Amino acid sequence: MKAKLPTMYDVAKRAGVSQPTVSRVLNQNDTSVPISDDTRQRVLAAVEELGYRPNVVARSLRTQRTQMIALLIADISNGFYHPMVRAVQAIARQHEYEVLVSDSDHLYKNEKHFCDIVSRRSVDGIIMVPYHLTSEELTQFFQKTHTPITVLGVQIDSPHIDVVYVPDERATYEATCWMISERSYTSFGFVGVEDDLPPGPRRFHGFQQALHEAGLELDPRFLLKGDFTMDGGVRVARALLTVGEMPRAIFVVNDLMAIGLILTLQEAGYRVPEDVAVMGFDDIPEATIVRPALTTVAQDPHDLGRKLAESLFHRIENPLLPRRLLEGTYQLIIRDSA
Repeated sequence: MKAKLPTMYDVAKRAGVSQPTVSRVLNQNDTSVPISDDTRQRVLAAVEELGYRPNVVARSLRTQRTQMIALLIADISNGFYHPMVRAVQAIARQHEYEVLVSDSDHLYKNEKHFCDIVSRRSVDGIIMVPYHLTSEELTQFFQKTHTPITVLGVQIDSPHIDVVYVPDERATYEATCWMISERSYTSFGFVGVEDDLPPGPRRFHGFQQALHEAGLELDPRFLLKGDFTMDGGVRVARALLTVGEMPRAIFVVNDLMAIGLILTLQEAGYRVPEDVAVMGFDDIPEATIVRPALTTVAQDPHDLGRKLAESLFHRIENPLLPRRLLEGTYQLIIRDSA
């Protein structure tokens, strides 16, 4: 026979207090009635002795809070997102919240499915890394759910949604200028992504601006597109090998593709950076493992995750605040590939 779980009534009886007192002790945000330290300790001791666990469903009905937020990332296999998720979870736990994590795989249908699911799960807040959802779609989603939303991506412009971003166009421009001025590269390739994926056009624009100011041009044969994955970098490298010649340096919009590119070029007999230099973007852990170690533009995913979570919880408590833009940091990390 299944043992009966202890109730709040049992805790109150053991501690010699009323059930509302137990509730106020466990709900630390309730300061409507002062609770003495002695009473608080007796309640907590009774909770520990009985092994009492609050009924989350009952509490959510009472407080109109689920103590749950949802997080959508773009690629769970990409090490860039791991520190971000950990930072979001750390901040959530400080607020006694749990995090529901989902992966879109960079697919529009998965982003839409996530919105559909969380709208029926009644979460208290949402953090997203949207690649396909537009500002209009996210505005409509907010108007439908009235759930606080924070996103990673400066392309989202909605009066109801906070945005955390890294100025990656400027970062790419500065990194490309460094390759031109400090490494004297004059022949470049660029590995981007499809135009409907927001980081691609921004980073390409920064790259183009640096070349234009230096009086350089990009050979169309050396403009290639991948899909953010290591396999995508392998496919791009194989396409580049069919051209018959190689640019002196290649800027790649993320590290995973840069690593796939380096490994494939090395298999074909090219030396990095002696024959072709490679620059990445993100500074994922694998960037220090590949040989040569990857020169890259570092974002700080832990800081981005912290900003996303802190912004979301601030908006949960202050839903009428105007939209906020929070800028993350970047840094050129010089290693051996360029």
